[in-house]
Amino acid sequence: MPILSRRGHEAPASPIRKLEPFAQQAMQRGLKIYHLNIGQPDIPTPSAFLEHARLESGQVLSYSPSAGIYGFRQALARHYRGMGLSIDEADVLVTTGGSEALLFAMLALCDPGDEIITPEPFYPNYSLFSLIAGARIRPLPTRIEENFRLPPITSFEAAVNDRTRAILLCNPSNPTGAVYTREALQQVVALCRRHKLALMADEVYREFVYTGQEPCSVLHIPGAEEVTVVIDSMSKRFSACGARVGCLVSKIREVVDAATRFAMGRLSPPTLGQLGGMAVLEDPGAFITPMIAEFRQRRDVLAEEIAHLPGVVVSEPQGAFYSMARLPVDSAESFCQYLLTDFSQNGETVMLAPGPGFYATPGAGADEVRIAYVLRVDPLRRAVQLLGEALKAYPGRTLSP
Repeated sequence: MPILSRRGHEAPASPIRKLEPFAQQAMQRGLKIYHLNIGQPDIPTPSAFLEHARLESGQVLSYSPSAGIYGFRQALARHYRGMGLSIDEADVLVTTGGSEALLFAMLALCDPGDEIITPEPFYPNYSLFSLIAGARIRPLPTRIEENFRLPPITSFEAAVNDRTRAILLCNPSNPTGAVYTREALQQVVALCRRHKLALMADEVYREFVYTGQEPCSVLHIPGAEEVTVVIDSMSKRFSACGARVGCLVSKIREVVDAATRFAMGRLSPPTLGQLGGMAVLEDPGAFITPMIAEFRQRRDVLAEEIAHLPGVVVSEPQGAFYSMARLPVDSAESFCQYLLTDFSQNGETVMLAPGPGFYATPGAGADEVRIAYVLRVDPLRRAVQLLGEALKAYPGRTLSP
């Protein structure tokens, strides 16, 4: 029998997807599941995207160039220039989702044993991609009581050592919904320039901001382009997760060149997704603006409903469409499984993502879950009601009835 590699042994299961077998069994028993576990918007994909993400009968679905279709790269560059940034087509590499952009960035910047600093909790695939790249995530803890605000710059300074190669920020944050202040980002940019580190900026949720401030990229900060690699995606912005089209954007020529060589090895990003993407980038605001208003309403409804649940502590998301919640349970892992195996009310239950998978620090997040408010208002209210009923029934609850 073949012996697994270290990577094979250590690759973490996704907290977002590892409960899927229990969900399948629950649906086979006839249960309806309200999915708050995964960041899959329920808003229909723009018709222009769907109409252009296709070929005529008789045409060939061919490879695109490894860096992406030239016209799509041009459209992405125009999109960034429309934000007031001096991005050219040569600064853009099209990838198979934002995930591949992040992996290519890590491969380009890190050797085995190098470190990447990031606040925790963080998107679980950061751990997986760093493992593939041979690097190590160095977490900086944040607190739910402080709304998961960015740690002070002194904490970043203290974490830097001779193996540090990059700082990775997701802004707005998945999984916390935190939106980092311009002042805090300026301090991180200055630190990266001072220590010659890269700043990997995961901006997949850039437009999803509910504080009234204009969405912005870290590239708007003077000097940031010298150190920044932006990770971006069509998935959330255009409700097109299955298209698997993202991009890496950077003015650092060496990083783009190295990432492009990695891209040559996988041949081509999805052709149809790029064709659809070109269409929606012509007028993105027509779709994005009402979608952001819808998610702002969902955020407010979630906060309103969770306020009725005794013992539940939640962060106040300022952006993205996630909230971390601390539950009065002995184990979030056990509770999330219980929701699918033992609990139901009127043939319905809810699915959440257990918190420990969003942490690298052992034991952290043991009583936390991530809630993705991706359902319409009425189903969202029902899902939170079910959560409350499950908390009353769960044998491992830590709050007296």
